[in-house]
Amino acid sequence: MVLVELFTSEGCSDCPPADAVLQKLIDTQPVGGAVIVGLGQHVDYWDRLGWKDRFSSAALTSRQQAYATRFRSESIYTPQIVVDGRAELVGSDAGAARRAIERSLAAPHGTVRLVVDAETAGALVVSVTASDLPRVARGDRADLVVAITEGRLQSDVTRGENKGRVLMHAAVVRYMATIGEAGGPPVRAEVALSPDWQRDHLNVVAFVQERHGRGILASALVALKNVRP
Repeated sequence: MVLVELFTSEGCSDCPPADAVLQKLIDTQPVGGAVIVGLGQHVDYWDRLGWKDRFSSAALTSRQQAYATRFRSESIYTPQIVVDGRAELVGSDAGAARRAIERSLAAPHGTVRLVVDAETAGALVVSVTASDLPRVARGDRADLVVAITEGRLQSDVTRGENKGRVLMHAAVVRYMATIGEAGGPPVRAEVALSPDWQRDHLNVVAFVQERHGRGILASALVALKNVRP
């Protein structure tokens, strides 16, 4: 699996084509040998410019800033795609995204086993185990991260650069948290589900990421519609 992260915003007029690129990558899986897992991450620094993105998060802005440090970028921008934590590119450039995914296939990957227990009282219990991971750099650590994404979301934007447009979004990150370190026994975590999230469009994503180097070492995905209630 190859993790494709899109940093986007409803307040950015250049972002809708990038959302379409991510959705097409997910739907068509165009790179042989790769299973593309998408994370649509809505940043919050556009919120003060005329339209507040209801999916935006300061935590996701911080995640993008960590990538800026990794790539030695002077600033952050939208739309931006990051592939497996190893390459960054303009989010609307579908060709560059496919090439970055192809290159990522050559990098060593481990295995993540993700088990999702049926929800009770509005929450999921997930268990994550990582194995056969590539060695991390000396002094670095590998974190286990869990995310919940929701697909097929749209917004009617009434202000800002996208005023008057109905925007379609891909794999919107509703939740993301580090639940432990990789390399040990299974790590369990409880994830609350909001009642307004559409269960049939939710995916649970787990991945292993270098804390400092930012490389994604392994990923897994479970569609919640396939988990028995």
